[in-house]
Order: sequence, then structure tokens, then C-alpha cells
Amino acid sequence: MEPTSHINVQDLNVYYGNTQALKDININIPDKQITAIIGPSGCGKTTLLRTFNRLVDTVDGIRVTGKVFVDGEDIFDPKADVTLIRKKMGLLSQRPYPLPMSIFDNVAYGPKIHGIKKKKILEGIVENHLKIASLWDEVKDRLHEPASRLSIGQQQRLCLARGLAVEPEIILADEPTSALDPKSSLYIENRFRELRSEYSIVMVTHILRQAKRLADYIIFLYLGELIEHGPVNEIFENPKEERTREYIKGVIS
Repeated sequence: MEPTSHINVQDLNVYYGNTQALKDININIPDKQITAIIGPSGCGKTTLLRTFNRLVDTVDGIRVTGKVFVDGEDIFDPKADVTLIRKKMGLLSQRPYPLPMSIFDNVAYGPKIHGIKKKKILEGIVENHLKIASLWDEVKDRLHEPASRLSIGQQQRLCLARGLAVEPEIILADEPTSALDPKSSLYIENRFRELRSEYSIVMVTHILRQAKRLADYIIFLYLGELIEHGPVNEIFENPKEERTREYIKGVIS
């Protein structure tokens, strides 16, 4: 039985100037599963991820053709509301980028922008999402200190809490553990396992072991092309395409 799709990509092509980064991508991203996008460096993994919340729009000289549907809406339709699209997506970057403000204000920032002003409500949101990110016990006594004083692993969990505080439907994660120590990486992976029942999680990873132990569904890109996709066990244990087998074995990189 095919899983329900949350994101549907049809005939997607992305160009940076004269360079084509993605070529005729057609894929369904499962709902409430962890989907890992794998492939060698420069194969289009991050570009694909950033089409889902239209962050590719911020790059000069970008050109996109095709369609990306989220909840049935083509997010590249000229009438689409980009602010609402991005509200549906919580983004976790390769390196954490806490806002230059307190720990509390980092998490409260999004809800405030979306109209929540009452202090008690904001306090509840901050506490709840710091707990979800397994950070509350470490910071509850210093919520008004600058977020920059946190360790890099704590900052990444803070960014996760900040992204979840606007109540997204989808978590986009671009190599979210690559800059972290093993303990902090484990924190993030464990949170993803817990959150998969409530969110669709799409992550880019260059660590095949991580994709195998964490993901439910795999997308393999190579030189901008979608080579193969499917449930994690099928891709790692019985890939259909020779290039997939070679990549998993380390023959191509």
C-alpha cells in the first residue's frame, strides 16, 4: 500500500543561470514519515529541499519549471502566498542560526509575528517547544540569556524548537547533524523519531548510516537526476538501479 503523499513534485527543473541543477524530478513525499534525500555532493539534494518552501527564490538567476504541490496547492503558482507556504515548513539548517536575541525570544519570535501577544500564552509555547526539543531542562533557568551563549548542539535544538513553535506541517532539515558532536546528533535523531508521527520530515544527509537507521523513505539523486526512490529497506537491501548499488557500496561518490 502506497503511503499518503504530503508533497507532490511534477516535472520539476531548476536552473542556476545556464546550469541545470535538477532535471525532470517526479516524486511523492510521504506524509508523517522521515524521507532522506541522499546522493553525492553537488547532486541537487539541498536544491530539491529548498524548492519545498521556495527558498530557492532567494538565489539570483534561479529559474524553476514544473510544479510542487503541498496539500494540493501548487506553491509555484504566481498567486501562491509564499509566507503561508513557509509557515507550513520548519527549517533546520546545516549549522544553527539562532536569532541575535534571548533563548526565550528565539522561540517566541514566530508566534509573535503571527499575532500572539499575551505573555502567558507565549510562555506556554516556549516551554512546550523547548521540551519537545529536549532543551527545557538545560535552559529553563536562563531563558533571558543570549542564545549565542548556548553550545552549538544546544543552538541546533533551539532552532528546532523555534521552527516547531509556528506549528508547521513539515520539517525540512538540511544535514541537521553534520556540524554537531555525536551526543547532540543523537538528540536530534531521537527528536525526529518522536516527531515523525506528527510531521512529515524531509532531510538531506550525506551519512548513509544515518539515512538507513533513521529514514522510512529514501530519495537518491545523482547529477541532478532522480535515480531511485522507495522504502528504506528496498533501497539499501535490494536497489533496482546500478548507480544506486554503486553509491551505497561507495564505488561512486
